[in-house]
Amino acid sequence: MAEKKGLKSRRVILTEYVEGYPREEHMELLPAAAVLDRPAAESSPSVLVKNLYLSCDPYMRPKMSRPIPGQSSYTSAFVPGSVLTGYGVAQVLRSSLPGLAPGDLVWGITGWEDYSVVQPPFTGLLTKIDPELAQDDKLPLSYYTGILGMPGLTAYVGFHQICSPKKGETVFVSAASGAVGQLVGQFARLMGCYVVGSAGSKEKVELLKTKFGFHEAFNYKEEDADLSGALRRFFPEGVDIYFENVGGKMLEAALVNMKTHGRIAVCGLISQYNLAGGEKEGVSNFACVVSKRLRIQGFIEPDHKHLYPEYAAWVVPHIREGRVVYLEDVADGLEMAPEALIGLFHGRNVGKQVVRLTDE
Repeated sequence: MAEKKGLKSRRVILTEYVEGYPREEHMELLPAAAVLDRPAAESSPSVLVKNLYLSCDPYMRPKMSRPIPGQSSYTSAFVPGSVLTGYGVAQVLRSSLPGLAPGDLVWGITGWEDYSVVQPPFTGLLTKIDPELAQDDKLPLSYYTGILGMPGLTAYVGFHQICSPKKGETVFVSAASGAVGQLVGQFARLMGCYVVGSAGSKEKVELLKTKFGFHEAFNYKEEDADLSGALRRFFPEGVDIYFENVGGKMLEAALVNMKTHGRIAVCGLISQYNLAGGEKEGVSNFACVVSKRLRIQGFIEPDHKHLYPEYAAWVVPHIREGRVVYLEDVADGLEMAPEALIGLFHGRNVGKQVVRLTDE
């Protein structure tokens, strides 16, 4: 594929650090400007890509906050005035990275812009999409922002590797209708586990039971006064596995309902991301970890990227044969990306939030 000359790209930048919930004024879409490319001959490899899909993910919210001295993070904060970055699907236009050539399709970290120059360390996170899979109508390219990308591998690692499930065990998934949660529930069902999920609306609760195959589900907003009691109703003998996406009061309720030797995979803590002033909710019953001999482990997908071929080989047949389904909420156009990301933290999306880029 020949590279177009004089490429111009719009960009979404962070205008200022965020405290509380992000708002549209925290992000700005800049008019198209020339792409500042790098020569392919430079010693540090780079890849010029045309972005096709962008992923809205909860982990992006903490990156919008001012860094707090002494608090480390696995990912650096965005810098006001600079383009937002996140997972996406793109087509290679030019590459000095071995193994990637013009025309290849990739998924990985890219910019919230029409065209991106991907440089180290993000070049190491680019994954080439199998050309044969890219032609499969049952595997749309947008899936590489979700079930065939970072959220899919996250669900696989968190459930199968960290939680070590056994047939017949009980599984609770919070934020269960999201990009990761909807997959964990289906993976648990395939294992022969009993799985219950929580979500934030009647519509999402019904989706969990009718589309994703959860045995039961509940609206956490309706149970907010007694989340622990809600879990006791669904798990009278306790929870073997809790896949944690929420934190705060949900974690507190789960701890007291865990079985002895239960396992908790901590994927995210979305209830804590928008609290103002850097304050976080504490958990008062952490003694349950000792009395119940619980195993709690946090994890991030990049640490397990070597498992992606194994995961892809396992999940693709399940998708093709309809044993695993995936729901997306697609916004069209780069100009819609800020609104789509903001909606994620208010529960407006139903399924995986994706932004599909359209040509000007």
